[in-house]
Amino acid sequence: MVNAHSPGSVSQDPATAALIARRKAALGPAYRLFYREPLHIVRGQGVWLHAADGRQYLDAYNNVACVGHAHPHVVQAIAGQAATLATHTRYLDETVLRYAERILATVPAPLTHMMFTCSGSEANDLALRMAQARTGGTGIVVTAHAYHGVTQAVSALSPSLGAVADMPAHVRTVPAPDTFRAGGVAAQGFATAVAAAFDDLRHAGHIPAAFVCDALFSSDGVFDPPGDVWRNTIAAVHAAGALFIADEVQAGFGRAGGGLWGFARHGLRPDLVTLGKPMGNGYPVAAVLADPLITQAFAEQTRYFNTFGGNPVAAAAASAVLDVIETEDLIASAMAVGGALRRALGDLQSRFACIGDVRGAGLFVGVEILNRDDGTPDAVCASQIINAMRDRGVLLSGCGPQANVLKIRPPLVFDETHADLLVTTLEAVLAEPC
Repeated sequence: MVNAHSPGSVSQDPATAALIARRKAALGPAYRLFYREPLHIVRGQGVWLHAADGRQYLDAYNNVACVGHAHPHVVQAIAGQAATLATHTRYLDETVLRYAERILATVPAPLTHMMFTCSGSEANDLALRMAQARTGGTGIVVTAHAYHGVTQAVSALSPSLGAVADMPAHVRTVPAPDTFRAGGVAAQGFATAVAAAFDDLRHAGHIPAAFVCDALFSSDGVFDPPGDVWRNTIAAVHAAGALFIADEVQAGFGRAGGGLWGFARHGLRPDLVTLGKPMGNGYPVAAVLADPLITQAFAEQTRYFNTFGGNPVAAAAASAVLDVIETEDLIASAMAVGGALRRALGDLQSRFACIGDVRGAGLFVGVEILNRDDGTPDAVCASQIINAMRDRGVLLSGCGPQANVLKIRPPLVFDETHADLLVTTLEAVLAEPC
């Protein structure tokens, strides 16, 4: 099988081949490229990416540029602040305070403190340290194919990276709440599985500290279980003496529709929330939102300082993103466009046997690809679909333990005309059997 995210045996023009060779020589072997035939992107605008050969691609994957590539309001905010002041949080500055106050007004009490980092990985790392300081424990539970970052601590909580053969002794994994198989019955057992994982940690001598999870199970295959599954799970987490860390790096900033945060759709109250990727529309800024009792426990053990976390330029970029989400009504748009997209994909499901399920929320959609003959996960077919879509000018990705789920996660400025283009292109691809 040729992985959808790695160059394969497809012939490349000499310029592309030379660029790949330079990249390997300069950056080393650990990096990966998207698609069998990698793209050389030179410009982005809105939902479009433009390649060096002049071809444009519909970006239906990149949630980093959540309000669209090179949004003029965000670009102007970054440039204006960079031309004025770029320093750090050891000086007083109103830019970061105004932004923190805006964000904190969108989340439930007692989330009243905001601490800044540069990336989602750093945010999850910091949230983990804070949870351990508050609980006195080290035991962590995550889902079986989760991704929470690349630092030493959180890469250990990211089995989807495949970098660690065996999870560390203080970590337990549980299957994601599968809303597809067995009619979704498996999802109802999620809370019980989390409780059992914490019991196992305690019996092994690891005091429970945190359950870390994102609201749409992004790497596990995109699932959106009902609110009772979430509420029962959080009750189990708290009963174990642990804290719930809501990783909103992918699910946040209106992507799921129905509110700014993925967790908020179910009326949940996390103990810690981590933000990243879309927060600055590509500018590196991230954060942790926390209960003050947690920040106090952390502060009693250590001082916190991040040279670039929360600098005025980052705060200006992040503030501009919020402006655009509000003024362009992108949360409502994500709900409406995402709903129309899922309905159209559902129509394809009724006509193409390889589509087993269409699921998600807002502009975060998973399409499960199955073998037409036996109904098993079909990673080979999914990879072929992703690469064929790329060849036709639409960019998707894949996820899930078997890499058989199409991951559709476009910028929030993606509208119904873009959704129509995606669906008609996918229909043409599916007409050519894997």
